[in-house]
Amino acid sequence: MKPNILLSAALLCASLFAASAANAEIPQTEALNRFIEQMVKQHHFNAAELRQLFQSVAIQQPILDAMGKPAEGKPWYQYREIFMTDSRIDGGVQFWRDNEAALKAVEQQYGVPAEIIIAIIGVETKYGAFTGKYRVIDALSTLGFAYPSRSEFFLKELENFLLLSREEHLDPLQPLGSYAGAMGLAQFMPSSYRAYAKDFDLDKKRDIWHNNSDAIASVANYFVANHWQRGGAISYQVSAKGDAYKKALSKGVKPDASVGELRKLGVEIPKQLGNNEAAKLLSYPMPDHEQLWLGLHNFYVITRYNHSPLYAMAAYQLSQAIRERKAQH
Repeated sequence: MKPNILLSAALLCASLFAASAANAEIPQTEALNRFIEQMVKQHHFNAAELRQLFQSVAIQQPILDAMGKPAEGKPWYQYREIFMTDSRIDGGVQFWRDNEAALKAVEQQYGVPAEIIIAIIGVETKYGAFTGKYRVIDALSTLGFAYPSRSEFFLKELENFLLLSREEHLDPLQPLGSYAGAMGLAQFMPSSYRAYAKDFDLDKKRDIWHNNSDAIASVANYFVANHWQRGGAISYQVSAKGDAYKKALSKGVKPDASVGELRKLGVEIPKQLGNNEAAKLLSYPMPDHEQLWLGLHNFYVITRYNHSPLYAMAAYQLSQAIRERKAQH
């Protein structure tokens, strides 16, 4: 099979999408030409087919607007309220029951707790209820060609999307995702899909849109690839005496101090953690006080999914709430 045959299905329905792709044509003609030349030279795509494909791709202003107001811009106590709801906790318990066999098998194989996998899917898409309304190719093209500050990143993702469409025999005009081009229950970017998506049920498809077992295994595989420690702790809420602890508050999420150093600064840490263990002291503002949390290695691994410490803490707290509620029933 020739490598550019994947586009044939897309070209057949291109005219159907042309009417809906009415926001704006891709404005940066030179940038588009360079991108097409690169895909032809490096990956042996057909230039004429790519040009026809991109005639059905739209620059969408709502996508550009959404990039300017991410949820991670909210303070912690408001961000937390988005995810720590009864409906999302109960939904996680139900997802666990509905997918118990796959979750158990994946946990045994990869060492990632079921509740962590469930919480990631819960935070990302509310267990598949909201996987995105934008065509992935529109999202990536909009941000690649009309969002200069991140164009390099999104053009690389567009490249990966066209490659995965070829590899997985997908019509590139069909998949839907988030405004940033993230896909499926797990909201993988195309590069993550190509690197980490798994065909867990061995049906020769890595379907993270409709196949829950594939999505579950893909999340676990992503964490393992980022050095998840089987059986390792994730985070502890801590307290501190005095103000010396503030010296340890710094940007980033990677563990940058030893537990022993933090104890010397007045941070009261559970006894089971040894002084040599690496940790990150994190502050989460509440309306009338400050919460201090200790992020360990596995907490840092969660931030490889989304670099925001707000995201990682929301996922962690949701995972614990789901586990506790499941145990009550």
